[in-house]
Amino acid sequence: MSSENAQDLLKLATEVATEAARLIVERRRGTITVADTKSTATDIVTAVDRESEELIRARVLQARPDDSFLGEEGDDVNGSSGVRWVVDPIDGTVNYLYDIPTYAVSIAVEVDGQTVAGVVVDAPKGEVFTATLGGGAYVDGQPIRVSDCADLAKALVGTGFGYDATRRQVQAEVIQQLITKVRDIRRIGVGAIDLCYVACGRLDAVFERGLNPWDYGAGALIAAEAGAMVGGMDGAPVSPEMSIAATPAVFKPLHDALAATNPLRS
Repeated sequence: MSSENAQDLLKLATEVATEAARLIVERRRGTITVADTKSTATDIVTAVDRESEELIRARVLQARPDDSFLGEEGDDVNGSSGVRWVVDPIDGTVNYLYDIPTYAVSIAVEVDGQTVAGVVVDAPKGEVFTATLGGGAYVDGQPIRVSDCADLAKALVGTGFGYDATRRQVQAEVIQQLITKVRDIRRIGVGAIDLCYVACGRLDAVFERGLNPWDYGAGALIAAEAGAMVGGMDGAPVSPEMSIAATPAVFKPLHDALAATNPLRS
């Protein structure tokens, strides 16, 4: 795919994500209630999650009716164009429910299985993180790069926790072993934002088990295009099994520190 086509896809993704971000911020001025749960009783969906996804799907498929669509909350759409839109209509739904002002709309665009464009809109702040494959990463149109952190002991590291109690217990044990090896650990509650914060140097690294493609699709591209190393354990690509993004010098020490804790045992 040409860079011009990737830019066209990014333009549409950014327009739609920005519209959805405005919608969810406006809806947050009212009363937000839990509409449903997913993997556990604490893994929630609000009516606004569904409304946001429906808006994104409608806008995308109106403009590109032959594309595929993978959203967190709705039914998949299988298209014929080789282009797939991977969407999280509200990343950070628990933050959203509690009116903690960090949550995002994330849209990644794949061509033949490869992510070529991504946008993450931090809805309350209005920050728009974007990237195209080979085209660099930006926030509000300004280029961004990862920090120059080269020492795990001085790294500010982000992470998150799953909803399953057994997995959360393992994750707590991992944190207990890791926290003495890094500057500090942050739990923001939004996987896409974590990755974007690595991209712009607000975090030096992030790791999390249990992120889904709609959580990391756009953010992983943005981080990589900003100079981060992005992957899983033992040379695997980023996946729900494990997502790691870090400055080039911190990636391997963080990976090895995680490997010593056996983070995949649940």
